[in-house]
Parts: sequence; C-alpha cells; structure tokens
Amino acid sequence: MPEVLNPANTSNEGLTESSPDSTAPAGLVFYHASEGKPLATPWQVALIRSQLLSYASLPEGIILDCACGSGIQLAAHASVLQRPALGVELNPNRAQASAYNLKTIAEQRNELTSERMATTRILVGDGRDGAGILSSFQDDVGLAQPPKIALLHLDPARPRNSRTHGLEEMAPRLDEVFEGWLPFLEEGRNGPSLLLDLSPRLTHDQRLAVEALVDLTWPGLLRTWVWTSRGRGRVDRLALWLGSAAEEAVARRFVRVPPTLGAEPTIVSGGRRLMHGSGHPIEVNRPPRRGERISILDAALVESGLAEDWLKRVSKEENIAWGVVEGRRPQIHHDHPLRLEDPADRLLVQATGRVVALARMPLAVAHVDRLVEVLLEHDIGRLTVRATLPPEVQPKVQGAIDRQLGRRHGRRDAFLVQQPGDEMLLICVVE
Repeated sequence: MPEVLNPANTSNEGLTESSPDSTAPAGLVFYHASEGKPLATPWQVALIRSQLLSYASLPEGIILDCACGSGIQLAAHASVLQRPALGVELNPNRAQASAYNLKTIAEQRNELTSERMATTRILVGDGRDGAGILSSFQDDVGLAQPPKIALLHLDPARPRNSRTHGLEEMAPRLDEVFEGWLPFLEEGRNGPSLLLDLSPRLTHDQRLAVEALVDLTWPGLLRTWVWTSRGRGRVDRLALWLGSAAEEAVARRFVRVPPTLGAEPTIVSGGRRLMHGSGHPIEVNRPPRRGERISILDAALVESGLAEDWLKRVSKEENIAWGVVEGRRPQIHHDHPLRLEDPADRLLVQATGRVVALARMPLAVAHVDRLVEVLLEHDIGRLTVRATLPPEVQPKVQGAIDRQLGRRHGRRDAFLVQQPGDEMLLICVVE
C-alpha cells in the first residue's frame, strides 16, 4: 500500500535540502530532496502557469500530479484553482518535501484549514498506478467513491546533463501514465484535461511523436503547445496542454516571464498545428544596406514558431528579411521601425537599430583600432558586440572596444552584428 502524507500534518524533520525562491514572496523557503532543487519549477513560473490554467474550462474534480517532485507546481495549481490536490512521488524524501511545500504555501495564504486542504494528499508510490493510488487516497480521506480528476499534470524525469533524449527515457513514460489514468479522468467540454511538462530539448519530430502517443489514447484531442521563457535567449519550459486545458483555436502559445515579480507575462498566441511544420522563418541571404534597420529578437519566441505572428502585430511591413534564424540571436532586416510602445513587446527584442556603417574586417582584438575609428566617425560612445564569438575571445574584444571608447566622448549607443557567412560587420545605432 502506498504511504499517504497529509500536508497539514507533515513536518520538515529529516529534510536537509532547502532554499529560498527568489521569485517567491520574501521569506518563502522550499524544501527539496535528492538534488531536486535544479529540477524544481520557480514559483513565479508555476504561478503564471496556474493563472493561465484558471481561464480553461476544467471539469469538476481534484488536481493530480502523478510525478510531483518538490510539489511547487502542484501547490500553485491547488492554490490558484482552489481545488484539492493529489500528488504522487516515488522518492519518499521528495514526497515529504512536496507535502511540506504544499503546507508552506497554504500557510502563506492562510488556507491551511481550508476545505481544499482537508482532502489534499501526497502519496509515495508509482505514478502509473491509477487504480492503486486512488484506492489509497479514497481510504485515507474517507470518500464514499473515488474522486473525479479535473486535471492530470505530468512532469516526467529525464536524463540530466544531456542535450537530447528519447521519449522512452522519460520516467514515468507517457503511454504508461495514459493507460493507468485513462479510466479516472473526468470529461470536460473538450474531453479530459492534461498538462504535459516536457523537455525544451525535444526536437520537432519528437514533439510530433508525443502527439502521436496522445492520439493513440484520445484521438484528435484538442492541443496547445506552450513555450515559456525567462529570457537569456532560451526556452525554459515546453508543455503540451490537452483537452479542456487547451485553448480553442490556439495551436501555440509563447509566454515570456517578466523580469519584475508581480508584472503580467507577455503572451503571443496563434500559429499552426505542429503537423504543418515547425513554423520557423526562412533565412534570406541579402546584402546589407546602410539605412536599413536590424532587430535581434527573443530566440525563444522564434523557436516557438510564433515570431512572424508577433511581427504582424508590431509591424505592418511586408519586406522583413530573416538574416539569422538559428541560435541565440535571431536577426531580421527591415525598413521601418518596429512599434514597441508596449513595454511587454520590448521584452521580445534584444536590440533594434539603424545601420550607419559597414566594415569588412575580422572581429578580433587585433582589429579593434580600425573598428573604433569607424565608430568615432559616427559619434558612437558605446558599442555592444552582438555577434557570435568563441567564449574566450568575446570578452577580450568587448573589453578592448570599451576601453578605447571610454577615453572618447561619443554620444550614441550602438550594437554590432556580423553578416552571416561573411566578415562584414554591421554597426547599428540603437533606436
């Protein structure tokens, strides 16, 4: 029989891994176990996800996380949606940490004695065993019949420190979880509700394979793919929202977590179904021109396949050319300024400016003197290198430029990019 933990009665005795969460209210400390901290969802990210879920038409029932880890996402779901929670975790120490974290959030929100907490539990057991888990939960809580499950959240473990992994390396496996919980998921307006938290490293083909697994159990189930980024040019979270948790007529959603706690996230929705392609733009290699504008966009936005949808909102221009699509600095060339009056839109642009000079030379310390001469001709007092250089070279080049410009009195800020496949440097004054 699985061990059942009541968060309201769970202590932190024996738990040794704990840390404050910089994205949570001051003083809030979460416990982890078995090196769980690097895997835990930051509270700000968990809260935004749960708030978005509150707009979905979920059926009646409890919130289930069948591989709940440290329980932070489950705590956010239960608190925002005001539903009882059932978490399952195979590791006993991590299950204890999860239960204690749910208790911590409930105390912080003055909800420890609430009705939802009275039937909230964490079970130590196999997250694939739907029948066994629900039987233990029902007996412990004293229910006359098994509870309805409004949402199944799954964040399976995957190999760490690996740039790629196969779907079969997830634990628990998606198909086994689907089989174990299929009879117990409540049907909403668009079928059962699931939220699959997946590795952002999955390739496009692997994402299609996930959809194929879903279709084997629930053919044609509504789906919305969600890319979440905290900045730094990368996707932090990739999730597939299914059934009644998905947003109708929205195949993809990009969520940019704001740098300021409490601020609203930037959301871009739209796109095409995954079966129609990745949605990535096509690179166009065209000669650079003085006077044109260059913008470097959020790489995670481009990865989501929604960059062109967003550009339609901030630019009426039809002649946007993609110079770079892959990597950390996707680059577009355009004739008119982007309309970035909304601060939320500005978060999706690393830099934007007008090309004032072209300089054909290697980007190296030995050529900084020549480069600075060009910069001074255009009254540039500060330049940020936004070109790809070896990690050991980039700070040396940037430092040499900073030192030389620091002794001058230029008034304009600028950035530098490199023409793809060429030594041509494009110097852009910031707008």
